[in-house]
Amino acid sequence: MKRKIILSGAVIAVCIMSFAFTTIQQPKPWPVPDKFARIANPVKANAESLSAGKALWNQHCASCHGKKGLGDGSKAAQLKTTPQDMTLAAFQSQSDGALFYKTKEGRDDMPSFKKKIPEAEDIWNLVNFVRTFKK
Repeated sequence: MKRKIILSGAVIAVCIMSFAFTTIQQPKPWPVPDKFARIANPVKANAESLSAGKALWNQHCASCHGKKGLGDGSKAAQLKTTPQDMTLAAFQSQSDGALFYKTKEGRDDMPSFKKKIPEAEDIWNLVNFVRTFKK
């Protein structure tokens, strides 16, 4: 009887830990309005755009998202949510317009960059640079 109770307790503990781990690791859905999701990037991803995007990345994003977009920046451990790995196909499959919207608007730990990066062209340059993180 005592052995069944211990075994049952262990099974319950494993289930709770598994549930907690999977809910922590799964990013919550971040809906993007259709008008943004469908917007094409008007800025060509040339050397000038990528250079500008990299400079903005290093100034505003790398501290949380890491130098290579892996979510391992120096401030990442201080956040309530883990920054996504931007090299993964699930991230890269988002439209440029969706990435523009999320950067501009922000949510939770991700700040809005409406004021810090007020020029739309600069956000598009940043989107172009984020595309270089593909695996």
